[in-house]
Amino acid sequence: MAKRKIMSPKIRKVLPSRRHKKLGKAPGSIIYMGNREGQQTRIEKIVFGEDHYEASEVENLPKLNGTGLEGTTEWINVIGVSDEALMDALGRKIGLNSLVVEDITNTEQRPKVDEYPDHIFGVFKMLYLNPEGAVVKEHMAIVLTQNRVYLFQEVEHDVFDGVRKRIEEKSGRIRSRGADYLFFALLDAIIDNYFLVLEATERQIDTLEHEVFDQPTQQTAYQIQQLRREIISLRGFIVPVKDIVYRLIQTESPLITQDTRLFLKDALDHATEIYETLQIQREMVLSLMEMYMSSVSNRMNEVMKVLTIMASIFIPLSFIAGVYGMNFSYMPELQWEHGYFFVLGLMLALLIGMLVYFRRKGWL
Repeated sequence: MAKRKIMSPKIRKVLPSRRHKKLGKAPGSIIYMGNREGQQTRIEKIVFGEDHYEASEVENLPKLNGTGLEGTTEWINVIGVSDEALMDALGRKIGLNSLVVEDITNTEQRPKVDEYPDHIFGVFKMLYLNPEGAVVKEHMAIVLTQNRVYLFQEVEHDVFDGVRKRIEEKSGRIRSRGADYLFFALLDAIIDNYFLVLEATERQIDTLEHEVFDQPTQQTAYQIQQLRREIISLRGFIVPVKDIVYRLIQTESPLITQDTRLFLKDALDHATEIYETLQIQREMVLSLMEMYMSSVSNRMNEVMKVLTIMASIFIPLSFIAGVYGMNFSYMPELQWEHGYFFVLGLMLALLIGMLVYFRRKGWL
């Protein structure tokens, strides 16, 4: 007997984790964990005050020294964190612990906030939509000192154009506030952009909900599963922010003034709303899969009902045809000149009778 060929299932290719780079390394080892190796690092500097504004690009680290202008705040924006040697040198110049620099270059670090005597360090995930409508996730770190805010990001694109515009045009209160308010403004921009991402996710849920009700396919199930994984990923980035903002409100660090704590409470309200929205969307996606399975099951039941009705109709007709198909010599009806039409009429009567019966039962 010939052997039956066994088809092997398709195995999904799993990309190796980047954490293998840190195996065996000492704590505080500065190792870039992202996927943008070789990207050139740029440093932008914005100095602003009530009546002062200056934006420039820092060509070398010695130019990071303070301006000496009283009442001004400096925003140092570091774009590109893959240069490990430069990040190490920059961390030493700022006075950051090696563990902090390690977290800056570790793009897999979960959102958190740490307090030190002379600075506050936070890790966040910047989320935004690309032109195709897909969610882009970028690693970001912020360091707050007495008169400076250091912002570390992987790529050029970010969600802080509104903050830059307010500083440049002297719009709102940001020019009259200190570094802690700038820290809040950057954090608030990150949180507000989460709303846009969740709105896009909600539109996907609505689209899939219509597909599930109208004509669900295997592609629909795949899209639901992909959306579920996306929401789980977003939860890991967004949920910790609520606790981070609460901790910043409760901190006793003198770097955050009482006035800024009031604005942080507003950011906490937004973070709480985002958290609740994310919880609702998670439940909606789970119910979408249940609806899909129920819809597929109902369609299968409809198919089985039609097949059962068809079988129920043809069973008695097949029985009659089988009786008169038997090869006996003495069958009274075989010699009757109207027997053929009688049997056809009987079959037609049975067919009509069963259709009427099924109709009254609501099966048709």
